[in-house]
Amino acid sequence: MQIAIDGPAAAGKTSLGRALASRFGCLFVETGKMYRAVALGAERGLPLAEIDLTIDKNGHLFLNGEDVTDLLHTPRLDEASSKVATRREVRERLVDLQRRIAAGQDVVMEGRDIGTVVLPRADVKIFLQASARERALRRARERNAPDVSLTLEELIARDERDRTRDVAPLNPACDATIIDTDRKSLDEVISEAQDLVKERLRER
Repeated sequence: MQIAIDGPAAAGKTSLGRALASRFGCLFVETGKMYRAVALGAERGLPLAEIDLTIDKNGHLFLNGEDVTDLLHTPRLDEASSKVATRREVRERLVDLQRRIAAGQDVVMEGRDIGTVVLPRADVKIFLQASARERALRRARERNAPDVSLTLEELIARDERDRTRDVAPLNPACDATIIDTDRKSLDEVISEAQDLVKERLRER
């Protein structure tokens, strides 16, 4: 089974993805981490051809054998990963790797272009959306950031890059179910998504 979750930054993709993976016994793949790891590798002076990424069953990401999972979620790498994601050679390499991961097992994969590019034949496609203001508040709380306005500016700039990039711009797949997470609790979003997955499983 393949479950694709797409949406802009801080829409709730990771929280939903982890919940669905746990509920349905799938590997959870957070593709944003892969782009952050490429950005981290570039900061360390590694050429793209020398960057090797692997994911274990617990979702930990390894850069050339080093577990870098806890190093990746920083504002600096958020910005850097958004920029490396516009490079065609980076996206092509990671899309190939993401497809190979999904081919061997049941997965819940989240990102920006999973339902449209990476897994266009996924059994379930979900697109999460929320207002920029709501997403900024969530991210600021998550990172204990005192200045919500700065977080909001960063998200708006990232949204613009994601929507207008030449390679795989952020758009919902034509057959995706859109879930607006504004004014919904995480439990409500998870319940709605679980019902959707159960419905697809009954149809198989």
